[in-house]
Amino acid sequence: MTPPAAPTQDRNPVLRWDYVVDQSDDILAALLQHLELTLISVAVGLAVAAPLAAIALRYRWTTSAITGFTAFLYTLPSVALFALLVPLFGLSRLSTVIPLASYTLLILVTNIIVGFRSVPDSVVDAANGLGLTPVRRVIGVQLPLALPSIITGIRIATVSTVGLLTVAAIIGQGGLGRLILDGLRRAFWTPMTVGAVLSILLALALDALILYLGRAATPWARKASP
Repeated sequence: MTPPAAPTQDRNPVLRWDYVVDQSDDILAALLQHLELTLISVAVGLAVAAPLAAIALRYRWTTSAITGFTAFLYTLPSVALFALLVPLFGLSRLSTVIPLASYTLLILVTNIIVGFRSVPDSVVDAANGLGLTPVRRVIGVQLPLALPSIITGIRIATVSTVGLLTVAAIIGQGGLGRLILDGLRRAFWTPMTVGAVLSILLALALDALILYLGRAATPWARKASP
């Protein structure tokens, strides 16, 4: 749908409900795209972060190199990284997901490492004494105890991704960021307001959902808290 013409300055309030009603399909599509790209980016980041953290946990001497590399990725300017990938992958989702997933790595790798290293040695020794295989020990003993830290990392990575994704509007993949960019270009405040408010609400909703799921998955941690 073609966006409506920007109103004159004296008829340009922060929010026009007629715009929200007329553009509801476009707003919903932008919200769903924002949600989809956020979930994909965090999932890809987690899929990459898990083996990196496993290497760091298995070979402690690699920890500095792995965290240093992920920290380097985190410091790269998002706009520049999006622009550099466009010649390679075009104005596609891949050009969006790669940077966003890269920005989650430092948070996720660090929290996974901290979570597993916070498991008491006595617990690991007890699991070994019971004859558990390394895989069963990790999945059945260490992972559950590390989950609170891992879930915290996922929450931070998800909220950060929701915010960073708005910048991807410069390559046409920004979800709600497209509304913000459209409003900025035309000095039309309503799309900016809608995009910004929905981005905030989406971040809060995802954070609350992950928190709820995390607490449901770790009832022992909830009972142990004061």
